[in-house]
Amino acid sequence: MDKEKKNGRKTEKEKEYLHWLCSIPCLGAVSIRKLYEHFQSFEVIYNIEEMALLKAEILKKPQIEALVKWRGRFLACQENYQKLAEKNVRFVTPLDSDYPRRLLEIYDYPMGIFVKGRMPEDNSPSVAIVGARGCSAYGECLAEEFARALSEEQVQVISGLAVGIDGAAHRGALKGEGSTFGVLGCGIDICYPAQHYPLYTAMEKAGGILSEFPPGTQPKPGHFPMRNRIISGLADAVLVVEAKARSGSLITAELGLEQGKEIFAVPGRITDHLNMGCNLLIQQGAHMAITPRDILEYLGVKCRKELILHEKNANSLAKKEKMVYSCLDFKPKHLDDILAGCGLGISECMGILLELELGGYVFRSANHYYGKNCEA
Repeated sequence: MDKEKKNGRKTEKEKEYLHWLCSIPCLGAVSIRKLYEHFQSFEVIYNIEEMALLKAEILKKPQIEALVKWRGRFLACQENYQKLAEKNVRFVTPLDSDYPRRLLEIYDYPMGIFVKGRMPEDNSPSVAIVGARGCSAYGECLAEEFARALSEEQVQVISGLAVGIDGAAHRGALKGEGSTFGVLGCGIDICYPAQHYPLYTAMEKAGGILSEFPPGTQPKPGHFPMRNRIISGLADAVLVVEAKARSGSLITAELGLEQGKEIFAVPGRITDHLNMGCNLLIQQGAHMAITPRDILEYLGVKCRKELILHEKNANSLAKKEKMVYSCLDFKPKHLDDILAGCGLGISECMGILLELELGGYVFRSANHYYGKNCEA
C-alpha cells in the first residue's frame, strides 16, 4: 500500500512538470514526447542543463531558450495546476489510466488534455461528425438526425462545438440520450462560440469538453487544425456532412485517413458548393453515407429498431396535408416544385402549407420555399 501511495505521489509530481511543459507556447506534443523518451522524466527535463538539452538534439535552439526562460514560471504553473480541481477541470495525460487508447495510436497524440466531464470510453464505438459552419438547414437536419440515431445505439459522438454541423451533431447526440464530446480550439474555460453555452454545459454532464490548450487560451485560427487531429483521433470513423472543396472538415477527414480511420460522406448536388467537399471525398474512395445504418453496419452495431431518416410520423395529418407533406424534403423546395408534385391548386396548396407550418411540421426558409421540420 505504501508503495502504491509513493508511486501515486510520483505520478502526480510528474504531471505537475508535464503541465508546466505543456504551457510553453513553442513546444508541441511530439517535442515533449521525444524529450520524455530521451530523459525518462518530466522533472529531469525541468532540471536538466541547457548543454544537455542541446546535446540531445531534440529541440531547436529557440525552443531550448524558451524552455529555460519558462522555468521562472514554474511556481505560477504549479499553482494553476492545483486550482484546476476547483474549476471541475482535470488534466489527463498518457500517465493516467483513463487517457483514451485511440489517441495513443496516433503519432502526435497530445501529452496533456484538459477535461470537463469525462473522456470517451475505449470500449464504446465513437464517430466524429464534422462539416460546414455556414451549413444549410438541410445539412443541419441531416447532422442532427445522424447523430441522434447513432447516439441511440450507444455510439459516442465527437465534434468541435462550432456553429453549423458541429453544434447540430452535439444536439442530436443529446436528443438520442447518448454521450457526446466537444474538442475545443481554445482553453477549456472558454465557450466558443458563446452562443453554444447551454450546449457546452449540457455536454459536460452527458459526456465531456476537451482541450489541449491551457485554460485562458483564446481561440485562434491556427488552433483549429491542431484540435482536428484530436477529433478524428478519438473516433473509429469520421462522417462529413456538407463541406466546401477547401475546408477544415476536409482537413479532419485527411487527418483521419492518416490515422487509419474510415471516412464517410453524405453526398449532395454537384452544383451545390456546400457539397463539393463531400462529393470529392466519395470520388476519392470515402464511403457514401445515405442513412445512419451505413455507419452502424461498419461499426458492427446491431440496430434495435429500423432507422428511417427521411420520413416523419405524419399519421395524424389529413389526406391532402399528407399529400403536400410527402412532396417536401429537409432541403427547402420552391412552391412551384411543390405544386407540380401534389397536383393541387395554388390557393389550396398554400393554405395547407400554412397549416403545416403552424402545426410545426414545415418551416419556411425564404419567400415561397418550404421544407420539412426536423422536430416534426
